[in-house]
Amino acid sequence: MRSSIRLTAPWLALLACLPLLILASTLRAEGMKIADTVFKLPLAEGVSMDDAVDSMLLRANALNFKLVARLPLYKELEAMSVPTRRVEIFQFCDARIAARMLAVNLDFAAYLPCRITLIEDEHGKPWLVTLDLDPVIQMADLPPDLQALAIQVRDTMNEIMQAGASGDL
Repeated sequence: MRSSIRLTAPWLALLACLPLLILASTLRAEGMKIADTVFKLPLAEGVSMDDAVDSMLLRANALNFKLVARLPLYKELEAMSVPTRRVEIFQFCDARIAARMLAVNLDFAAYLPCRITLIEDEHGKPWLVTLDLDPVIQMADLPPDLQALAIQVRDTMNEIMQAGASGDL
């Protein structure tokens, strides 16, 4: 006699969340919090969110880091009548470096493109937030030439964020 399990919507939702639950429990088991996986900078006093955006876009362009997407999430939420603060996601990429990383390991696709989120916290303070690439670089087991490129990407992302946070055009 063969038994079968009927997968209903709640079970499918649980299965879909399983990777996140495993990651969360692993982070907790290792004593890490989600805040330990990000790099964030507050905008300097007097720097508007629009100034930060302009500064980031100009700096990325100067560093040959292409803006490949800009997602104004807050506008989508406003259109759905969901109360929100400003949340905007910027995606940057150096396609040549990305291609080399993907040639070594397809798992890098999960980290592409590099993202910076401009967001207001619950007090209205604006922040720039991105993935902390240091742990990713450390565990990636890259050959020296690609490790140097990964560090270059990290430094470029940090420089873009620094320009945005300070309003440096």
